[in-house]
Amino acid sequence: MTRLLQRLRRLITNALGHTRDLWPDIRRAYGWVHHAARILNNEAGLDAAAVARRFAGLIAAIARHRARAGTLAGAVDHFLKVTRSYRPGLFHSYAVAGLPRTNNDLERLFGAHRRHERRATGRKAASPGIVLRGPVRLVAAALTRLRRYEARDLALTDRRQWREVRHGLEQRRRSRVLRCRFRRDPQAFLSAIEHQLCQPALPV
Repeated sequence: MTRLLQRLRRLITNALGHTRDLWPDIRRAYGWVHHAARILNNEAGLDAAAVARRFAGLIAAIARHRARAGTLAGAVDHFLKVTRSYRPGLFHSYAVAGLPRTNNDLERLFGAHRRHERRATGRKAASPGIVLRGPVRLVAAALTRLRRYEARDLALTDRRQWREVRHGLEQRRRSRVLRCRFRRDPQAFLSAIEHQLCQPALPV
């Protein structure tokens, strides 16, 4: 046991010695990242505008001093790029009461539906039905886990809204049919469209 501990101590000492020059860059870059995490955790309970201002100040400071990260300057650039893409929706949870800060629960919901569908169909990829009717199938699957629905619940549906949903689903189905026809025979598909366009609207 003593020899094993000595070997481990030597391995750790050698590893720290060989990576000695990398640690200042890591310490500085991860200090910025942890500072960003502390701002977003918002333990002080600031409002959305205050959190956004503090976060914007930190991001601006990181952009100015990115060269101080040394070998991790490229990773800092990636962090800034990803932050810019997520920034528009980053502070809604501080303005809307009860809104989760992450989408982890939503990902678990979709993951559970994917597992159930895989067990039922044997497909590893999403089925065509999900691609075409996902807006209604996923919502139905989620709601029926919360409680049992009966016929009288469906009778209370807004018929105009129901027709709009059906119309949207039919458009998605027709678009998929046209894509399949095009892939099967692009020349015949384009020829048929050209023939329809060249037909006179009124008899000559």
